[in-house]
Amino acid sequence: MSRQTTDIPLFPLNTVLFPGGEVGLRIFEPRYLDMVRDCARTNSPFGVCLILDGAEVGEPATPAAVGTLARIVDFSTTPDGLLGIRAQGTQRFRLARSRVRDNGLAHGEVDPWADEARVEVPVEFHLLATILERLLEKIGGTHANAPRANFDDASWVGFRLAELLPLENRERQMLLQTADPLERLTQLMHALPRFQSA
Repeated sequence: MSRQTTDIPLFPLNTVLFPGGEVGLRIFEPRYLDMVRDCARTNSPFGVCLILDGAEVGEPATPAAVGTLARIVDFSTTPDGLLGIRAQGTQRFRLARSRVRDNGLAHGEVDPWADEARVEVPVEFHLLATILERLLEKIGGTHANAPRANFDDASWVGFRLAELLPLENRERQMLLQTADPLERLTQLMHALPRFQSA
């Protein structure tokens, strides 16, 4: 992990964003409209953190200590006339300190985590890669046409399954915080029996 901290705006959500994942957001609060404008103008990221206490709207929420940097990749207008953005997760970070600005926008001093080294999916976890492939064939989406090599990457497989399986947010947060891609696959393998149909 790096020791250099970076100041970024934070967007606490009731979801966990993983590196390589995407999140669609409806932007209507002035603090977040300002954040999106600034991030778009400077091509800078914002931090997505799971809400531990509070709500997405209104008073600033308490964010989890580990989150993911997000970059805006697309803008749209939602059917109700609001600004919509699509953001992609890039790199995990640990929140060192946070504060709330006068406009209600949370900012944090974050320590970016280095990307995980590429580790091949071991044979005992090939089932997870197969399940992921079948899920993506069924639901489509951004990763449906991913290169075959991605299904051999333990980090990529673990992050995508953590997004797609019906896990609770606290479980997703633990998987985000797990620094070892093989440990993440182990945790996912232990969770699989819960999702098997009778």
